[in-house]
Amino acid sequence: MSDNDTTSRTGRSAEALAAHYLEQQGLTISARNYRCRGGEIDLVCHDGKTLVFVEVRLRRNTNFGGASSSITRSKQQRIALAAQHYLLTNGKTDAPCRFDCLLLDHLSSERIEWLRDAFSAD
Repeated sequence: MSDNDTTSRTGRSAEALAAHYLEQQGLTISARNYRCRGGEIDLVCHDGKTLVFVEVRLRRNTNFGGASSSITRSKQQRIALAAQHYLLTNGKTDAPCRFDCLLLDHLSSERIEWLRDAFSAD
């Protein structure tokens, strides 16, 4: 098994854990791994009438910072691009929305940090 296979499997596990956590908090999952040219969104959720675009970050090794430090401005721009595509494609351009991040340092629901409205699309 290659490192890429292990990384992909770990990433899917982190996203599944995050989706379960958000559902327990009352959000509804609408899409997983939404991709378009130039960007990707890990989870698209509904929190009441608000669309929530969620970035899930797992970082087990903190030598270069924790999970939050890996959400660079460039990464935010790619997520915002994918969100715009999602809104246009699904006819939801007037929907209120926000960008959240779920940070994990381990694959454990007790160690999830939820950053609501973590960044804007500006």
